[in-house]
Amino acid sequence: MSKKVAEIIVEVLEQSGVKRCYGIVGDTLNLIAEHLDKSSIDWVHVRHEEAGAFAAGCEALLTGQLTACAGSCGPGSLHFINGLYEANRNRSPVVLIASSILMSEMGFEFIQEVDFKSVFKECSVCCDMIMTADQARKKTVMACQAAIAKRGVAVLIVPVDVSHAEAHEDYPYRVHSPRPTIRPNDAEIAEIADILNASDKVTIYAGSGCEDALQAIVTTAERLKSPVAHTSRGKSFLEHDNPYNVGMTGILGNEAGYKAVLECDTLLLLGADFAWRQFYPDKAKIVQIDLDPTHLGRRHHVTLGAVGDVKDTLTALLPLLKPKADGTFQETYVRRFQEHKEAWKKQWVPGHNDTIPGSYLTAAISARAAPDALFSADDGTPIFWATRCIDTNGKRRVFGSLLHGTMATALPGALGLKKAEPDRQVIALCGDGGLSMLLGELLTAIQEDIPVKVAVYDNAKLGFVEIEQMSEGMLDTFTRMKNPDFGKVAEAMGLWGKTVSKASDLDAAIDEWLSQPGPALLNVKVNPLELFRPPFIEPKAAVGMALYSMRAILHGRGADVVEIMRENL
Repeated sequence: MSKKVAEIIVEVLEQSGVKRCYGIVGDTLNLIAEHLDKSSIDWVHVRHEEAGAFAAGCEALLTGQLTACAGSCGPGSLHFINGLYEANRNRSPVVLIASSILMSEMGFEFIQEVDFKSVFKECSVCCDMIMTADQARKKTVMACQAAIAKRGVAVLIVPVDVSHAEAHEDYPYRVHSPRPTIRPNDAEIAEIADILNASDKVTIYAGSGCEDALQAIVTTAERLKSPVAHTSRGKSFLEHDNPYNVGMTGILGNEAGYKAVLECDTLLLLGADFAWRQFYPDKAKIVQIDLDPTHLGRRHHVTLGAVGDVKDTLTALLPLLKPKADGTFQETYVRRFQEHKEAWKKQWVPGHNDTIPGSYLTAAISARAAPDALFSADDGTPIFWATRCIDTNGKRRVFGSLLHGTMATALPGALGLKKAEPDRQVIALCGDGGLSMLLGELLTAIQEDIPVKVAVYDNAKLGFVEIEQMSEGMLDTFTRMKNPDFGKVAEAMGLWGKTVSKASDLDAAIDEWLSQPGPALLNVKVNPLELFRPPFIEPKAAVGMALYSMRAILHGRGADVVEIMRENL
């Protein structure tokens, strides 16, 4: 019995393990939507397709399982683009079903015609169109398999007339998901061991590619007497139960992690693709292990690059490593990191005149959140405070746009996380700018009955951008925002909502917010003049801040300069 292409596509999605499909239905998608409705796949009706892609990408990143999006022709599927860039850069297995106009109308600038192949080629590992009905199963399988195997976004373009057509030859193509053991060959393993054994000061710098490799890394660090620094995306996997942890380097990091990386004589780079070259050591040897061969040496020249899964590679390497006797290098930076953490905690206190710094808010949420909570943080100050203040403890995870750097991921990301893990507490740490950008997704939380908890860092401006401008000596330019009372907005939409502006009221407000059975929003008027402190101050930034202060005073805003000093020193 022949089947329509729309039915075949949905069958393959089910066989590939897709549990949810995020999107907005429309004319060219209607038949596929009808078959999705008959399937085991849960349709999640978002208010903006970009949010659907953010949610699908976050779910896929958490579960490792294929997740789907679907959109109508032209602008419908086009709206997914930013979220798909985010998902692809995060190596999230996502498939987009991009329905399109009639095949016979393509190439004539028909209404809503978009060349999806050209649009999506830069943010996908596979982008193809089903040209005939008999191709349907094979091409859908190939798209799903590419997303899973290459860990990225696959786009399947489906002209509406093709979706209605019947396939007469329907061979039983199926998705295969092999999990091979991948490690360097024996000669490479021996060469890596020789370099590490000959080094006196080895630092391990590990990234998100080290998921499930914590114990092997700790054992390696013990044998080499190495401090272990980690990237922001590696925080959730490497911070907890790690006696050799020295935190992060980079602008979000601390002095211990920064110096441990720069002052080693050999850097063991594991599953990390940290982008900024100035944070790598110029004189040390660098040994890089990564599952993706294209990552080897692309951020900084390396002494030896090898392809392998981090856990499997270290398991093969450990028998060849000679235990080092002198632990001074490791102990120095572990101690410094502990000192930094104690200093940070002393700063996580109410601000002047009972104001609420963003750091204090984040630490208070961390202290009261569930032990296995999932956090989704907006780019900017929320993700900075999340990476510094959230205690991940081995059960929690922190998600943010740390590779793409886009606004507005926190709320839709939290929706995807909660859909994937309905029994876990999910908290969105939203900037006021990010929440405003996709405010309609609060309605998605209501319509889909997704009980996420949303905290808004309401400082009435694009705070991180303003800090960047200040460091360049600029007065704030186009950063200010006129916000509504987001607590009342949430109530009007049907959520529990509340606004708090005094630090003395914060603890009780957080307890009340987290105890709500449904979706809830806590709008927090955070201190607009709180700065963050990187592990070092570049001369250019120091001069820029001095220039900003002078300009502010000359423009009659000396009170702002005084308040910045009062809140941050």
